[in-house]
Amino acid sequence: MDKTGIIVVSLCVLLLVWWFIEQNKIAQQQALFAQTNQVTQAQSPLAATNSNPAAMSAPTVTTPVVFNPNLPEQTIVLTNAKARYTFTSRGGGLKLVELLEYPQTISARWQTKSGSQTNGVASLNTLALVPSLAVLGDASLVDDGNFTLIKTDDGVRAEKLLANGLRLVKEFHPASNYLVNATVRLENTTDKPLMLPAQEFVVGTATPMDVDDNGMAEGAMWSDGNKAVDAPLAAFAGGGCTRSAPKSEIIAGNSNVVWAAAHNQFFALIVMPKDRALEMIARPVTLPQFINVTDTNSALPRGIQTALVYPSTTLSANSSIERQVALFAGPKEYRTLADVGAQFQNRADDVMGFGSVYGFCAKPLLLAMNWLHDATTLGYGWVIVLLTVLLRAIFWPLTAASTRSMKRMQALAPEMAALKEKYKDDQSKYAQKQMELWKKHKVSPMSGCLPMLVQMPVFFGFFTMIRSAIELRGAHFLWAADLSKPDTLFMVPGLTFIPFISTPEGLPFNLLPLLMGGAMLWQSHLTPPSPGMDPSQQKLMRYMPLIFLLFLYNYSAGMSLYMVVSTLASVLQTKITKNLKDPAAPAAPAGPAVNPALTPASKSKK
Repeated sequence: MDKTGIIVVSLCVLLLVWWFIEQNKIAQQQALFAQTNQVTQAQSPLAATNSNPAAMSAPTVTTPVVFNPNLPEQTIVLTNAKARYTFTSRGGGLKLVELLEYPQTISARWQTKSGSQTNGVASLNTLALVPSLAVLGDASLVDDGNFTLIKTDDGVRAEKLLANGLRLVKEFHPASNYLVNATVRLENTTDKPLMLPAQEFVVGTATPMDVDDNGMAEGAMWSDGNKAVDAPLAAFAGGGCTRSAPKSEIIAGNSNVVWAAAHNQFFALIVMPKDRALEMIARPVTLPQFINVTDTNSALPRGIQTALVYPSTTLSANSSIERQVALFAGPKEYRTLADVGAQFQNRADDVMGFGSVYGFCAKPLLLAMNWLHDATTLGYGWVIVLLTVLLRAIFWPLTAASTRSMKRMQALAPEMAALKEKYKDDQSKYAQKQMELWKKHKVSPMSGCLPMLVQMPVFFGFFTMIRSAIELRGAHFLWAADLSKPDTLFMVPGLTFIPFISTPEGLPFNLLPLLMGGAMLWQSHLTPPSPGMDPSQQKLMRYMPLIFLLFLYNYSAGMSLYMVVSTLASVLQTKITKNLKDPAAPAAPAGPAVNPALTPASKSKK
């Protein structure tokens, strides 16, 4: 690897270190943000609701609307093959969605107690105090917030007559593909015009999966039908790369909102109105503590409440308006979301988060992984192994050519040293002769970096795909109980001071990242150093795997498995290529004689 390659790799290392520092800063800002908001809410529960966000000197989280707890709560539960829906009279909406095909998973470091909120299955809107499709806004739209629920032949109807003569009637009809079709009718029952203030139709609340969920995957997303924009939890804390100020809410859209979503790592609530909404509004909220956490000093979990905004209008006497929406409440499973997107022509699958620069790689990788799983009936762990081997086979010609080129360059080391000595006073001439020598022996100065640069999009595509692939949630592989989480075998108590990888409980012992680091270290020692490379630079290149070890230590076992197999396959390819005879390789010198063409010219005697 020449100086250009060293610069490229060094920049990559610096970018990784910078990324670590920024992520640590964001985590600290979020923790301070949450702590500040908890204190603010404890002192004045209604302060965030009644104050002007633009006038706040410190960040505050909007307190969720709490409907009158003194009135009895009425609930109706509907169940189909895929989900169980709990409707509540408090807000007249969908309180909880339990996905019957997806089990609840909680870290082995926490013991689940009786009274779990999810009854053993994954759930949406868990812990949220506001149901999906509650109508919020001005006090005249909420009143005490309690509706009358009526079970219909194929769904639920919620009704409420407000003091100003406005009647709210909602009808919910569960359908297939995790969809609930709903209508919200606002009726003016008086004989006079009625001013209808702006309304917020609550999509739902993005909540953490369990107590170990740091909220980094939670977000509020909206789409205009062509492009989806995500607002993660970190966006409300401020800081980060943009150094923005903390926000109490995020408002987006301009009469072009095709859908809005509240999502976490694996599940999403998406409201798709028949007619485009005015705006999307999202607010961070502090949630009740998980029932299996008894430590009173533990930070309360945080979520993001998302809503569609409809403009104010005037209802003429004895008239009404009706808004039709479809609510998707289910897994972020690409094939299901692609079907929903095709049904409504709104690209609902963008909620997967594949819209980044590496999305063009993530989507094909996910489709390939699922196809291999269906075709071979292997578990997803073995499918990742098989997919990684296939990818290495596809890149084999490029890797082999790179290894051969590096071998040739290593063999040319004596001649390059002679050229450097001969033309030490003429750098342009030296560069010209060096290029001629490389061209003669078919050596590329970028041979060591090219495979890395070409495969980088695949690496980040795999990273993006594995991070959001619900297929890996709860998937077992050897000792790894869940490929979507680190393969922690046990905790090493007391080691809480190691940056980036330690936890308050100690140092998790994750075996797959350690195997990955060892394999990458082995690979770096097999790679021949570039001729003329400084010894300190050689050490940097050989121990760069430690950076990747820190980077991936607490990421999912699926990603570590991919890196282990990919690195071992690369080692095997390197050994095979080294043992193959290269017909274009420069011949080894027969004796100590030096190539006359490279012998420095003798100095004339005076």
